[in-house]
Order: sequence, then structure tokens, then C-alpha cells
Amino acid sequence: MRVLVTGNLGYVGTVLTPMLAHAGHDVVGLDAGYFRDCVIGPAPDSRVSRQILKDVRDAEREDVSACDAVIHLAALSNDPMGDLDPALTEAINLRASERLASLAMDAGVERFLFASSCSIYGQSPDAALTEESPLNPLTAYARSKVGFERFLASAAGERFSPLSLRNATAYGFSPRLRVDLVVNNLLGSAMTSGEVKLLSDGTAWRPLVHVEDMSRAFVTALSTDRRRWHNLALNVGVEQDNFRIRDLATLVAGVVPDSRVTMAEGATADSRNYNVSFQRIRDVLPGWRPAYDVPRGTEHLYRTIGAGGLTRDQFQGHVFSRLKHLLCHREAGRLDAALRWSDSRGV
Repeated sequence: MRVLVTGNLGYVGTVLTPMLAHAGHDVVGLDAGYFRDCVIGPAPDSRVSRQILKDVRDAEREDVSACDAVIHLAALSNDPMGDLDPALTEAINLRASERLASLAMDAGVERFLFASSCSIYGQSPDAALTEESPLNPLTAYARSKVGFERFLASAAGERFSPLSLRNATAYGFSPRLRVDLVVNNLLGSAMTSGEVKLLSDGTAWRPLVHVEDMSRAFVTALSTDRRRWHNLALNVGVEQDNFRIRDLATLVAGVVPDSRVTMAEGATADSRNYNVSFQRIRDVLPGWRPAYDVPRGTEHLYRTIGAGGLTRDQFQGHVFSRLKHLLCHREAGRLDAALRWSDSRGV
């Protein structure tokens, strides 16, 4: 298929794009370029037939025409970034997404795969949540995901099949590394300071999925008859990788020699507290099987970011932390308040 991947120069997109190409798909990338220089180690394998450097808010019909599928990753990608400006989060994550989907429908694109999030469940630590469980979005980021899922559900029809992949919290190595994700953050802290520093009290539950396995879910969906997943939401992950944060910290301390678990001053309970059932994805996408569990994935991450030479300055700096990096661009005048490029970098 010819597949448009929005956000292809981000943490997930950098892993997903070569997977799609390896599976035989022709990949077109569309990305604003905020994080294209945030690379650790060798240059990433781009594997696109065409790279469109464009803000998703400016997508046009010609960008999606002649495509068989869209994989929509582009967004302000976590809660701290979403809280930077809730109105901006709505403009990018919801309104621009609605416009992109409308353009895709108008252009005759039949498959639209959306990177949603398990964070839309918000708080429910006792029962394993299914795709039919009530949604309780606690942040601007999560609310934008709920809003666009509902838009896609209302737009579904015979010629337009949407799929919302509600991904567990991502972790693992990508050439465009992020250290603002919980496993990556705990491991980076341990490697660069000897402390597995908890920023909360560690009691919250969180489902986790390796970035490679998340990417495989998208690839598997494309190779599966769309009638199997037409107008569905799927939680992406496995039950054994529902972890309490404090248990995750202990696991990381066991991976990084001479490290110990500590708690940041003033750490409090995290309101995002949920564990999730992943039965439906096993039923709907039987070809999808994760390659990593959290212990193996954490050990792999330890080896790969060690080989990439992650330093303490890099870990504490802006390059691998999405919100810090956007603020750095803004403070330097490269991005304006609306996160529009004010120089030629975005062209």
C-alpha cells in the first residue's frame, strides 16, 4: 500500500517507518520537523519515498491523494506538552486531526489508523479496563484523543474504515529517543546518576508497550482485512506489562549496576492510575505478537542507549525531552507561541 505517516520523524514514527517499508509498503512522511534533529547514535533509516515537511494543521488534499492508508501519529505527544497550552493541544491534536481525516475521506482513503492512548481511561486501578469501559480523560492530551476517536467513529462508513489503537505507555529505544517516558526516564536517571528517581509516590498502575511492538500493531493492522477492525478501538499491549511504577523502578535498579531507587522531593500520588485488558487485540489482530516484555525491553534499552553514549547532560537537557525541546525552540525564537516555525527550518 501507499501509506501516509504523519509524525514520521518522531519517537514512534522513526521506528515504524522502516518497518512499513520492510513489509513492502510505499511510505510518505508528513512531519513538522520539531524533533528531526533529536537523534542519538547513527542517523535513522528514513525509508520514505517522499518526505513532506509540513505542520499537520496545514495538510492538504494532495498530501493524502493516491494513498491507500493514513497512520496518524502527529500530535503534541504527552500530558506535560498538552498542558503547555490546552487550546493549542485542541487545535493540533483534535481540530487538525479532524481536518486530516476529512481530507482523507474526500480523497478516497479507505484505512485510517489513529495513535490513541490508554491514558483516556484516566483512573481505575482495581479492574482491568476493556475498550468498552467508561472513559475518564484527566488531561488536555487525553481529552483530545477521546474527541478524535468520537469523530472517527461518527465518520466511519463503507468506504472509510477507522481504527483507534489505544497504545499503552511507550518505552524502548528509538533513534529519536525520548527520556520523558516513564521507563526511559527511570533508566536514563539510573545510568547517568546512579539513582532510579521516582517523580511520584510510585503507587499508580501503568500499562506499558515497547515502541517496536506498538509499531508492529500498525503494520499488522494494515495486513489484516479491514472488515475485522472497521470502526474499532483496540488497547495495545499485554496484561503482564501492567506495572506499578514502584515495581518498575525496582526492575530498573536490577538492570543498571550500582543504582538505587530514590524518590524526588515532594513526590505525590499520580492521578493517572489504571490497568488494562488486551484481549480484544489478540482476537482482532491474531497476527500481532509482542517481541518484548518489560524486563527484556528494559535490558535492551539499557544496552542500546549505552551504545549511543547517553550522557548526564543529554539526559537532563532538552534534546530528548519533548516539552523542553519545544520550549527551547520558542525561547530561541525559532517557534512562535502557536508552535509555528518563524524561520526556514519548517520549509
